[in-house]
Amino acid sequence: MFPLNLACISPHIEGGIAALKFKTIERLCPKLPPSFFKEVLSAALTTIGITVISGVCYLTLCQAHLIFAYEGDIDPVNHLAFKSKTQTVSKEEMELAEFYRWKTNTDIKYKGRLISRPARGIVHVKMTKWVNNRPVKINVVEINKKANSKLEIKPKTASANYLNTKASIRNIANSENSIIAINGGYFKPQTGTPLGTLVIDKNVLTGPIYNRVALGINPDNTFSMDKSTIDITIKGKKYEIKADNINQPRMLSTYTLIYTDKWGKFAPSAPKYGMALAIQDGEIVNFNFGSVEIPKGGFAIVGPKQKLEPFLKEKKINMDIEFTEAFKNSEHIIGGGPYLIKNGEMYVDMIEQKFGAINGKNPRTAIGYTENNELIIVTVDGREEASVGMTLWEISRLMKELGCIYAMNLDGGGSSVIYVNGKIENNPAYKEGIAISNAIVVNENAPETIANN
Repeated sequence: MFPLNLACISPHIEGGIAALKFKTIERLCPKLPPSFFKEVLSAALTTIGITVISGVCYLTLCQAHLIFAYEGDIDPVNHLAFKSKTQTVSKEEMELAEFYRWKTNTDIKYKGRLISRPARGIVHVKMTKWVNNRPVKINVVEINKKANSKLEIKPKTASANYLNTKASIRNIANSENSIIAINGGYFKPQTGTPLGTLVIDKNVLTGPIYNRVALGINPDNTFSMDKSTIDITIKGKKYEIKADNINQPRMLSTYTLIYTDKWGKFAPSAPKYGMALAIQDGEIVNFNFGSVEIPKGGFAIVGPKQKLEPFLKEKKINMDIEFTEAFKNSEHIIGGGPYLIKNGEMYVDMIEQKFGAINGKNPRTAIGYTENNELIIVTVDGREEASVGMTLWEISRLMKELGCIYAMNLDGGGSSVIYVNGKIENNPAYKEGIAISNAIVVNENAPETIANN
């Protein structure tokens, strides 16, 4: 070993505290030679120096080579920091790190509440809040797809074949083995036809009503929310027109409407002075001044005769559909309304979106997303002593408290129902909830091998 001179450690030690301590020892042990004390200190400092250097080397090796790291209960988030620049972080490691970060946050966020985790990336919370000294029972589900890319969030209709169908939320969820399901947008009670925007897998099923707000579900684990408008162009080689909507009830006799085979076997009858065209593979296969059969895989155009008759001279007819810029990349879109949160602030535009009759204390279903694109879905029980329901402004405040930067109302009242892992978790007015037209479901595409907790 090499001796360390005192000057190597500090130029001030010899005349400072160390010197004072040596003088004290010299008084107690006068027979020991003076060189003895310097040799003892040198040996002690040598030992300390080796220990420090060894520690630095060990830490360096831990960072450069994972094999030297402690293989006990490592925090996956910090564990990734030990990866060297030459090593790649796997998708699974990134998701696991995100899961633990988000789990810590949600444990704090929902502390004191009844929490369950049906799958990695999903947390279900039950709580009771007191609003104006009245109880409100609430179910919250928060979903983080960045923590589990196997999760899929999308709207689901009661039937894969036709829009004018209703089913219980349990049946809708069971059809895809869903983990989570909540009731979706508004629908016509008599038939089940959705009222408002509904797009599944980029297939436009229905268009917007009153340009109400809609939620877009995007392939990059993000969400978007905006007023929903639709631009439908029907064009031949020399002639084109704009259609007003797709698979929606007629509001004005002057409207030109598109009906696909999801609507049913026949298109609604044309209005007075109107006509209907049946299009298949870009060609007119039938026309009538009343109703026409909708070709399988095709569509029907129903509107004023003066608008549609020029198409009889066209050999090829195509249809283009575009939505608002906010939904340009969305795979799925579901309409609701009114807004509850907009740009991080409470915002309820029920008059503008023609929702004047739904503002009392009622059962509610709402959906929104946070700045980190965690999806928040909420149901509120109402119309009972144990839970009086919420107004639109009250549920707006709740969505803000839960961290939403955008949120909107979904169909409520008797439709409000939430399904988690095979069980109806809220208390709807009718057992299992009423039959509904559409829902939002959360599926896991493959078995998960990593523990949820």
